[in-house]
Amino acid sequence: MHAALNRAEDFCRRIGMQVPILLAPMAGACPVALSAAVAAGGGMGACGALLMQPEEITGWATAMRARSNGGFQMNLWIPDPAPTRDAEQEATLRAFLSDWGPTPAADAPDAPQPDFDAQCAAMLDAGPTAISSIMGVYPPDMVTEMKQRGILWFATVTTVAEARAAQAAGADVIVAQGMEAGGHRGAFRAEDAAISLVGLFSLLPAVVDAVDVPVVATGGIADARGVGAALILGASAVQIGTGFLRAPEAGTAPAWADALAVSAPEETIATRTFSGRLGRALRTPYVEAAEAGPDPAPYPVQRALTGPMRAQAAKSGDLAAMQAWAGQSAARTSDEPAARIVARLWQETQTLLT
Repeated sequence: MHAALNRAEDFCRRIGMQVPILLAPMAGACPVALSAAVAAGGGMGACGALLMQPEEITGWATAMRARSNGGFQMNLWIPDPAPTRDAEQEATLRAFLSDWGPTPAADAPDAPQPDFDAQCAAMLDAGPTAISSIMGVYPPDMVTEMKQRGILWFATVTTVAEARAAQAAGADVIVAQGMEAGGHRGAFRAEDAAISLVGLFSLLPAVVDAVDVPVVATGGIADARGVGAALILGASAVQIGTGFLRAPEAGTAPAWADALAVSAPEETIATRTFSGRLGRALRTPYVEAAEAGPDPAPYPVQRALTGPMRAQAAKSGDLAAMQAWAGQSAARTSDEPAARIVARLWQETQTLLT
């Protein structure tokens, strides 16, 4: 028990935190207010920059520093190869989605994606404590630039093989993501996401034994029991996403937040029906229908096609068609202010482990 606490405290000293709890970098769900609150509690804030233009990345970092002197990480997906398009499949999906929201435009998937290299440059210039990756590893020149600037690289992995590859590529910290996690699976290859569904309790000690760098545990952690278990299994810290979505600073839609509070683990599902990439969400009516409906298009085509439905549901508060990401421990979340969640989780964890 003491070894687990000592490991966590050593990690905090190295990273510049007071508490070994990190906010997960959730794209579209990491407002500055939430990150600043997590940092105020002694943890680390986060920005999921996937959908952000370079100037938005710069603006987020500036706003964060105006509200907090705490550390934060910024995160990007490593781009997939260009998807293979199927006009007939997309037409079928457009007809199906018209039953759940506005009919998607045929050219919706043609919209350009943010420029990855420009996003990377903006993150480097923002100078966060760490830059994290998901869906793969950064190219060598990006890794070299991070190290030259003293920015840590946190690499998200879902298997032992990915952990070894990330360490070999120069990762400073490995983030081991169990299948319990809400939101997108971090598998390096999209086709592996559904066939390598490893739970955190199996993944974490295996990754800890396989690498020589600190490991952060994420996926299904929402209370002190989960934090304590992760530390005992060898983690140096934990990363929490769903566990902060009910905090007032998150700004989560009320219908989504309320559903999290009462959702059993089996009431979530790993699905490709929102973005084309596998992610864990609540079993809403749309998800159930889409799972039985036409095969989803690859990412980011599916994301573009579901965009009008998701936007309408978010505006109207309609949970049935909302993109309601959720980890399997959703019901153990709290609606307390985020700083209080961080402080309480760590206090209760210390009590459990001493």
